[in-house]
Amino acid sequence: MDTQEKSPEVLGSEEIYRGRVFDVARDTVREGEKTYVREWVRHPGGASVVAVFDDRTVALVRQYRHPARRYLLELPAGRLEEGERPEDCAARELVEEVGYRAGRLERLSDFYPTPGFCAERLWVFLATGLTEATQQLEDDELVEVVRLPLSRALWMIDTREIEDAKTIIGLLLAAQHFGI
Repeated sequence: MDTQEKSPEVLGSEEIYRGRVFDVARDTVREGEKTYVREWVRHPGGASVVAVFDDRTVALVRQYRHPARRYLLELPAGRLEEGERPEDCAARELVEEVGYRAGRLERLSDFYPTPGFCAERLWVFLATGLTEATQQLEDDELVEVVRLPLSRALWMIDTREIEDAKTIIGLLLAAQHFGI
């Protein structure tokens, strides 16, 4: 595939919803001879962190996710604030949700989780050299910190107990980093 090919032309865009977490737009697009409409989600992106302690345990958070209608076990993560760098977001979320600071933060990956309808880009960082801090949950955050061996977390991916995509990606990349 030619990465230099010209992108389709956006002929027009209208905002059809403005929310606290994301906005929705409807664009009219011309690609070659075709013109079509696409509805898509504007999202500032986010960062997540695989916090690995010296004993090779990881810190995950269990929280209710309304669209899934269940509690999910996930990496600590959050939305980028305006002008915030992904690594700063990851460090902030680690303190806020888990109550630890990273001595070292290393980017493992970044990706579009649902590019068919959403502009969100997620960054995944590996945090090591962890030191205790004060957890600083936001008013609407209800999370339980779950610390377990990285090997068990990998097993939980296989048994479908961990279903969140960013968490699966992050844990698999961390395991590869540590040669597990």
